[in-house]
Amino acid sequence: MVQLCGFDSCKKINFKKHPYRCLRFRRRLYHMVQIGNFFFKHRNWLFILFYAALFIPSWPLFSPATFGAHYYIWPVGIGLFVTCLGQLIRGLTIGLAYIVRGGKEGKPYAEGLVTEGIFRHCRNPLYVGNILMLLGVGILANSLVYVAIVIPIFLFIYQAIVLAEEHFLRGKFGPGFDEYCKNVNRWFPSLKGIGKTFGSMQFNWKRWILKEHTTQFIWLIGITLILLLNYPQFSGYDKDRRNLLTGIILGCLVLVYALVRYLKKSGKFRE
Repeated sequence: MVQLCGFDSCKKINFKKHPYRCLRFRRRLYHMVQIGNFFFKHRNWLFILFYAALFIPSWPLFSPATFGAHYYIWPVGIGLFVTCLGQLIRGLTIGLAYIVRGGKEGKPYAEGLVTEGIFRHCRNPLYVGNILMLLGVGILANSLVYVAIVIPIFLFIYQAIVLAEEHFLRGKFGPGFDEYCKNVNRWFPSLKGIGKTFGSMQFNWKRWILKEHTTQFIWLIGITLILLLNYPQFSGYDKDRRNLLTGIILGCLVLVYALVRYLKKSGKFRE
């Protein structure tokens, strides 16, 4: 009996009874890990590229013909809710128990196995947050192409990256990581015991700002541009007012971002 950690859970396969099934599974897993290692190496560009894809021309998810004159309330309301939920998950994850995981020579690396905070309820809460953030802004942009085509591509890439990371973690932490996989879902967070988690830990808001300010900056710029460029209703169909609002909001975001960067680099703002 051979135990393999597959795409969703650990699988036990009898190698003697199902040799080809086992080999096919291993082969698929190997290829996914290789794909994941490639995208992991270039992961810093992924979020920017997928953010830029928001402005690809597309059919609308919600149209005036179907939802009436106030159709825009649907993509704006649903989109903001989903993308803010993603940012909330990222913020809670970083503020409660930040995982020191980066890369060495373009490959996954971790100093230790973090199982506290939100990681007690989901193995990849930061990635879940990213997915919800992008899905939300895709809905906000009212883009059928983004939600139906770009998001599935993003999910495939993240699945490959996670398999590559798990391959590394299993090799480094062995049975400890296998036990963690058995108890905690890869993608879908479990709310069981979430109150105990919040009650037993202190939210580090300084760490949240220091680690997350660049992501927040890009995220807020995207939301601002989508709202003001895609929905003239919010500027009263006045281009001059729209341009003025865009300049003021983006200018404020740049100033706040520059201030945080300065305080971080100068050491005046620390955890």
